[in-house]
Amino acid sequence: MAKKITPEYTSEIDISSPEKTLVLLNDAINRLGWKVSYIGLNGIIAYTKSIFSLFGEKITVRFENDKAFFKSECVGSQLWNWERNEDNITGLINACNNIAKRTPDETIQKMILNLVLQSPTHEIKPFDIIPTSSQKKESNAFSIFIPTEGYFITPILLNVNILIFLVMVISGMNILNADNASLIKWGANLKPITLDGQWWRLMSCCFLHTGLIHIMMNMFALVCVGFLLEPLIGKLRFLSAYLLTGFGSSLFSLWYNDLVISAGASGAIFGLFGVFIAMLTTNLIEKSARKLLLIPIAFFVIFNLVNGLRAGIDGAAHFGGFITGLFIGYAFYPSLKTYTDNRSKIITVSVLTYLFIFSGAIVYRYIPYKYHNIPSASVGSYSGQVIGTYQKKMQKFVNLESMAMEVSRKINHCSREELLEEIKSRSLFYWNENIEVIKEADSLKIPESLHLKDRKLIEYCNLRIQSLNLLYKAIDEKTDKYEAEAKMVNAKIENTLKEEKSISVKFRVNKPAL
Repeated sequence: MAKKITPEYTSEIDISSPEKTLVLLNDAINRLGWKVSYIGLNGIIAYTKSIFSLFGEKITVRFENDKAFFKSECVGSQLWNWERNEDNITGLINACNNIAKRTPDETIQKMILNLVLQSPTHEIKPFDIIPTSSQKKESNAFSIFIPTEGYFITPILLNVNILIFLVMVISGMNILNADNASLIKWGANLKPITLDGQWWRLMSCCFLHTGLIHIMMNMFALVCVGFLLEPLIGKLRFLSAYLLTGFGSSLFSLWYNDLVISAGASGAIFGLFGVFIAMLTTNLIEKSARKLLLIPIAFFVIFNLVNGLRAGIDGAAHFGGFITGLFIGYAFYPSLKTYTDNRSKIITVSVLTYLFIFSGAIVYRYIPYKYHNIPSASVGSYSGQVIGTYQKKMQKFVNLESMAMEVSRKINHCSREELLEEIKSRSLFYWNENIEVIKEADSLKIPESLHLKDRKLIEYCNLRIQSLNLLYKAIDEKTDKYEAEAKMVNAKIENTLKEEKSISVKFRVNKPAL
């Protein structure tokens, strides 16, 4: 039997006096350490504790026809029950019973009188209570893919991302680790190509993923934030936030990086979290709910932004998405104050869209590119095929280098004759092969920094060959007279590698931090 995707627990009991039940509930909730966000003669709403996690619950008790209806539902991104909701309701009812047994009737009557005098008369506004994940009512795991009221755009984006990934895999892309040529072919963001008139890559890259783990992590994060944010801001704002923050994250990556292949929805997802944090810092959401969610979500975002600074991750896209998300979130604020005013909503989204397109065009036109020694006409020649070919050459170089270095592991395990044969027939052969591989890679139309790298790698290979020739002589002649010369060559090898690393430009892919 499938588990319910949005956990909640409900119960009901017969009551003789709503007022007495209410004061008992209020006392019990305070004793349990929960936070009351609303209390009135019609019921009470409270939130459980949540410390540095997205796991917290909203407790609702309403009175109707001499009955008290209890509900505990998850606030945040809990997708499984773990019986916490049932424990909440059971514990609350037991606490009320224990208080009723120990509290004199006279005391309870005084508590009722104070409650009646302090009970609010205002109507609850749409944002007084944070929407919970249980607003999604379907009963199985497949429900996350089905659009419903309050959860409409999120599953559409989810399905589109998954469909594009499946088509990429069917077309021949590696399901676990996409190669660079495939990513460029499908529309990944890479400065030399994107700046050569292929501006559409700023959007297309937001729907591409580099492998199964990448898309699983991003789609999980999208569902988590979508459950919470979409009911708050509505379909139009949510869709525009995803697209505009995705565009902003790609533009920021384009400006910051030079040869980074950027692909993934994580920039747009960071943007959605930015919108959500902006909402949590306003008074649109009830204060207790804000406190419950702001700290764990801020911690989650900061952790992943810092994690995105690691090599191999396009942290610029994540940061750009988050910053644009904050900006969009605060821009939504005026129209959200008048939640039912569709005109202000449409005007806000239209103005933001125009602003992003206009400013994006300016940034795109004047964005800096540091390889000034490359003629502008040849910038666009860095095609996906060229980049993919270069990367394959580099991988072949690494494989040949590994085989050439095997002799160093055999020195203490092979006979003299075997070592001489290993050096002559294998190691020297592989290093000479590597020189040819680098020459082939260097013949491609690539940035000058990569040409410099290639020249250093050829110098490195020649030094390795020189070192092996000295080793061969030393073994063949049974002498150590070449030791000093060999140390000098090895020192040159180390220096050459350091110089190569200092000028090398690695093609990186925007991997997930979420």
